[in-house]
Amino acid sequence: MSALTLKVAVNLVNEAISAGRAISAAPLTIAVLDTGGHLVTLQREDGASLLRPNIAIGKAWGAIALGKGSRLLALDAQQRPAFIAALNSMGQGSVVPAPGGVLIRDQAGNVLGAIGISGDLSDVDEQVAIKAVEALDLRADAGVAA
Repeated sequence: MSALTLKVAVNLVNEAISAGRAISAAPLTIAVLDTGGHLVTLQREDGASLLRPNIAIGKAWGAIALGKGSRLLALDAQQRPAFIAALNSMGQGSVVPAPGGVLIRDQAGNVLGAIGISGDLSDVDEQVAIKAVEALDLRADAGVAA
């Protein structure tokens, strides 16, 4: 696979919703972005709160913008808060430095896009994102093991 199609993005969302329901996660919002940081699809489960779409997009956008999972961005935010603040002022969208933004790689390691999930604890969001990506026989890159 060389590109993230709408069909793949929709399948990722469906897998994420299934994974979230399997563990009784809070209502989730799932955003899938392509390598240019453009939104391919977004789904918000019933009951997901108002800012969840922005947070999910911000997790995925940060992963694409910096080429690493948002778990590493969370570490950056702790160690270099001025850097994250600068990113948020320069970027086209807010970078959300919390686990739940995962790079989507093909089996050769090429980045196809990113998935961002928000709704539950960040570790749960990340777990669901990883399960969704792996369910489609793609590689999830969260940055470091959860």
